[in-house]
Amino acid sequence: MRIRDFREDDTPEINLVPLIDVVLCLLIFFVVTTTFDARSVLKIELPRADGEAAAQTQVLSILINAQGRYFVGNQEVLRTDVESLKQALQSVAGEDRSRTVLIRADANTPWQAVVTAYEALAQLGFKKVANATAPQVRATGGRS
Repeated sequence: MRIRDFREDDTPEINLVPLIDVVLCLLIFFVVTTTFDARSVLKIELPRADGEAAAQTQVLSILINAQGRYFVGNQEVLRTDVESLKQALQSVAGEDRSRTVLIRADANTPWQAVVTAYEALAQLGFKKVANATAPQVRATGGRS
């Protein structure tokens, strides 16, 4: 004869509430730490060019000095706004928009001056724009 046990069977179960709490805390931690990491990435070092200069004809040169003043060809642009730069470019280049434009900006030039030059060139329809860079200084042999 078999005696029956009327107690409920102990079925194992996994309580997910503590697991959800831990995952939520980890998620908040990672969101906060990635925000800190993104701000530290903003430190950049601008690249140097190592290539040789290409021989080109019919190059229109825009020189931007450290104070943000423009020189188109051999003439200085008196004002630093887009319209004045566009007028100077039109007077030097005429209707020829196929010429390559070489932007030579000082290393200490405000970035806004370079962006203004790009904006004037885009509004006039110049397609070939190049940036002049200084060659990278190489260290010589191990002399003391």
